[in-house]
Amino acid sequence: MTNKDFIEVLKARYACKAMNGKSVPQEKIDNILEAIRLTPTSSGLQPFEVFSITNPEIKEKIRPVSWNQAQVTDCSHLLVFAAWDTYTEDRINYMFDLTNEVRGIENKGWEDYRKQLLSTMPNADPELNFQHASKQAYIALMSAMTQANIEGLDSTPMEGFTPSAVDEILGLKEKGLRSCVMLTIGYRNAESDWLVNLEKVRKPMDKLVTTLS
Repeated sequence: MTNKDFIEVLKARYACKAMNGKSVPQEKIDNILEAIRLTPTSSGLQPFEVFSITNPEIKEKIRPVSWNQAQVTDCSHLLVFAAWDTYTEDRINYMFDLTNEVRGIENKGWEDYRKQLLSTMPNADPELNFQHASKQAYIALMSAMTQANIEGLDSTPMEGFTPSAVDEILGLKEKGLRSCVMLTIGYRNAESDWLVNLEKVRKPMDKLVTTLS
């Protein structure tokens, strides 16, 4: 357990702009992946997969289609979040069946909800389904970034890449997946990171929150 306060974690983390190539212990990566796995998602469907990449050749292929961002190759681990390309009966049933298996019960309300999802989601526009699934991946991205900081690591969330190219490199289309966001994890190269010592800038609370009481 860590005694790091969550607010302090958020204050400390930043989008690392330069990494030093040092390898991260697998135990720390496992904790980040577990944080992703435990992230809440809509209907508990977890409609995405995560590709944890350390292979230098794969990272070298991804870098040119990621605006040539050096963190892609200089990081220890590159996580690619790939959302389901759509919702299918098999995908929905798998998670409902898994829930019943783990809990050891079949709840009528839960089964009625399964039927509701099966009657709507597989028939919806696949692009809308993908957008919904990708939003769930972004929730998990936040879990990963936060856990990385708790582990004493740096990270960089990335949308600056060509998804179709990353999909091709990783063979995602054949898996019914589409990349939506990436996260580099490693250790900062402070001497080369222009952002490391700059103060975090966020809106003042009164420009962000409207209280209706």
